[in-house]
Amino acid sequence: MQSDARIFVAGHRGLAGSAIFRELRRQGFTRLTGKTHAELDLLDAAAVKSFFDRERPDYVFMAAAKVGGILANETFPAEFLLKNLQIQNHIIENAWRTGVKKLLFLGSSCIYPKMASQPLKEECLLTGPLEPTNQWYAIAKIAGIKLCQAFRRQYGCDYICAMPTNLYGLNDNYDLNTSHVLPALIRKFHEAKIAGAETVTCWGTGAPKREFLFADDLASACVFLMRHYSDEQIINIGSGADLDIKALAGLVQRTVGFKGRIVWDKSKPDGTPQKWLDSSRIFGLGWKPEIDLNNGIRLAYEDFLEIKS
Repeated sequence: MQSDARIFVAGHRGLAGSAIFRELRRQGFTRLTGKTHAELDLLDAAAVKSFFDRERPDYVFMAAAKVGGILANETFPAEFLLKNLQIQNHIIENAWRTGVKKLLFLGSSCIYPKMASQPLKEECLLTGPLEPTNQWYAIAKIAGIKLCQAFRRQYGCDYICAMPTNLYGLNDNYDLNTSHVLPALIRKFHEAKIAGAETVTCWGTGAPKREFLFADDLASACVFLMRHYSDEQIINIGSGADLDIKALAGLVQRTVGFKGRIVWDKSKPDGTPQKWLDSSRIFGLGWKPEIDLNNGIRLAYEDFLEIKS
């Protein structure tokens, strides 16, 4: 990618997209485009077509999606499936139609089977049943992967698909109804500390294990892949280590400074027992994450405090 290439970051206001936008700026790219929902509704086929006809981007980072945690997926399954399919179809088709040189599609670790062996290798995709609590989002993402692969096979498009692990970081979503586990914990512990509460209630048993990656590390990986990777096979982006949710809650509790107790509501679902990506392929290409979990949670909490102020 040349520094003056026209680059469109779809979803540039979200957690992943905003990090990619920052990283591209940091690396000196000067012709970046990002559109808010008010400026470009990605669910509107005609609007997306008009945008691509007008802007003619050379490269596309596809980070736009309807996302959320277990509660959001269980509450809005039709929206998670339909809207993500529409967003993906509109962008991928118009990228092909207008001759985009390269597209990176961001998937999710939830595409992998619930009971697949750990760490999750790329080739285990579609080898078993999905986790029921987020299958709607996962199926949409799998469809996006297959669409990119189909355009590569039929038309020779240089479309690549990256599967990030659980993300957190700057500009995260802290709405307890729609957020993922780490930002939800940050908000819960902060509000409990401010209120002087004696306990914080967390979902499930705390036993499931998860891997977490700071969004700015994801962004550096995405730009790295856009420069150095071109293959039909999906590629994982992870931190290389996981931990159980109880340990994660303890880290967040200490970072926030909450002095009370944690109560686990075992009536709530745990989700997949473990999600840990095998990132050996991208590590082998020369990319590694730089921000460890302790520092990442500290940076995320500082960002949360700025958002709250």
